Amino acid sequence: MSVEEFLLWDSHDGLRYELVDGVPRAMAPPRVVHGLLQSELGSLLRNHLRAHHTAYQVISNPGVVPRLLSAHNFRVPDLGVTCSPVTPTQAALIEPVLLIEILSPGNQAETWSNVWTYTSIPTVQEILILHSTRIAAELLRRADDGTWPERPEQLAGGDLVLRSLDFRVPLAALYEATGLTA
Repeated sequence: MSVEEFLLWDSHDGLRYELVDGVPRAMAPPRVVHGLLQSELGSLLRNHLRAHHTAYQVISNPGVVPRLLSAHNFRVPDLGVTCSPVTPTQAALIEPVLLIEILSPGNQAETWSNVWTYTSIPTVQEILILHSTRIAAELLRRADDGTWPERPEQLAGGDLVLRSLDFRVPLAALYEATGLTA
């Protein structure tokens, strides 16, 4: 299936899908902690962007088209940030600078597949992966020469720093409403 066909397709089953190498892949319904993390970080980013980067917008569950096999891939991260204008008829997030995934126990392989695919999008500067079972995150940051590290930076405490947005928040504060511990 192509991206164009996928965007017109209706599964009639009420599930959310993303397109992976031409095949629709159902996305599991998120758990409550997943939703709490997505809402909290989305709100913090929105407030930060309104105060410091007014041309930027944070979007929940945006579709993105990676450069690899772009005609047959439409992936859906949990959050995305762009500084490109957003239009009402737009299907995919254009020129994302930051993409965020929340890692749940049941979808780790799919999430990591998406993460590595996001590195093919030329405008993406950082990819954040938040864990949903403990206070921890992993961060991939594009180097000045355009390359990506072999492994993500592990974050288990201290501040979460997103250089692409000049954003900083204590990691523990982000997880406060979840009841999770390190």
